[in-house]
Amino acid sequence: MNKTQFDAILDVLHTVLPFTAPADVCLSRYFRDHPKLGARDRAEIAETVFGLLRHLPRLKWVCGDKAGVIDWMVAYWAAVEKRNLKELTAIFDARRMEQAKEYKAVRWDEAPLPVRAALPQWTVDAMLADGFDEAGILEIGRAMLQSAPLDLRANTLKMKRDPVQTELAAQGIESVPTPFSPWGLRVTGKPGLSRLALFKEGAFEVQDEGSQLLALLTSAKRGQMIADFCAGAGGKTLAIGAMMQSSGSLYAFDISEKRLSNLKPRLARSGLSNVRPQLIASENDTKIKRLAGKMDAVLVDAPCSGLGTLRRNPDLKYRQSAQSVIELNAKQASILASASRLVKAGGRLVYATCSFLPSENRQIVDAFLAAHPDFQLLDVRELLAKEKIEIALDGECMQLSPMQHGTDGFFAAVMQRG
Repeated sequence: MNKTQFDAILDVLHTVLPFTAPADVCLSRYFRDHPKLGARDRAEIAETVFGLLRHLPRLKWVCGDKAGVIDWMVAYWAAVEKRNLKELTAIFDARRMEQAKEYKAVRWDEAPLPVRAALPQWTVDAMLADGFDEAGILEIGRAMLQSAPLDLRANTLKMKRDPVQTELAAQGIESVPTPFSPWGLRVTGKPGLSRLALFKEGAFEVQDEGSQLLALLTSAKRGQMIADFCAGAGGKTLAIGAMMQSSGSLYAFDISEKRLSNLKPRLARSGLSNVRPQLIASENDTKIKRLAGKMDAVLVDAPCSGLGTLRRNPDLKYRQSAQSVIELNAKQASILASASRLVKAGGRLVYATCSFLPSENRQIVDAFLAAHPDFQLLDVRELLAKEKIEIALDGECMQLSPMQHGTDGFFAAVMQRG
């Protein structure tokens, strides 16, 4: 750790910690404004910022209520990373170094549950209300302290998975096939992929394996009509389009013009010609009403707390609250009900979130099924087995986790219209 890195970390944290913008956006902006920072500096800055965000509940407990950002940085390096304190003497004065010695001796096993799990109190309360026990909360919390792997999806419209892996290896980038997705590769380290000709030509996209499985659950086929109801930047849209081999009609709905604009360059690389991006005002837009009862499958990757992605987005646990989740539950129920109108008889409705809270997942699905008796829940285990995917799941719905599956914490339920 040198003075340049320390000053940069401090600057970034002061930008991030009000939690008014995503941490990765703040970090990207800082790097763009400071082009002279080298690759090693950038890696150290990013890892420290994200590491501190992951462990912030612990740091606040260790340092006390009146602590500030520098106190948290001292505690992070001493109590969490357990660094050799001699590394820090060039940065901190004698008083801070005495603090560091105290922090290094902390006993985490004596801390309250939210501190041991490194989760805010509201998150732990929500998990307890949703039926989690202490062991389950600790398991999830600790898993979310790790950094996420880098997964790719081979764009089979242009290149199969094995040739992509071979081409990456020729560039010095190691990868292994993902255990579940037939299109996925898990890359070693965090190499710069956007500079590769293979990426620019659309041979692969960066996409978590769990997200790839959500697309697969639509069972999209050539010539069908499919809707990605909350398309965002279109990762799952592109995967579904490849399944359809660029035939039929694939509607990408979203209420955000910015998110849909982010889809454009990805769509151009992908080689797909069957995608129809559609900006809508709400889930009840007239564009949706005109397509009622026509879709073979509809994917609803609903707005959610994002708690299943805390390895990638640790700031989300501070940018959400118990009240915001309640508001999201109402939105999730409304979006699912509206999206269901698009599904034709015999068609498939996939409801998904990147959360592990039952209040955002199974409870939304159960309430929907009770109000819509023409839909029936399918067993995801049977659907995946038909695709020759062997995966351990508890129950008819898919709940993925970093601990068990190595993916983000995705949930999915598949329903069929009678």
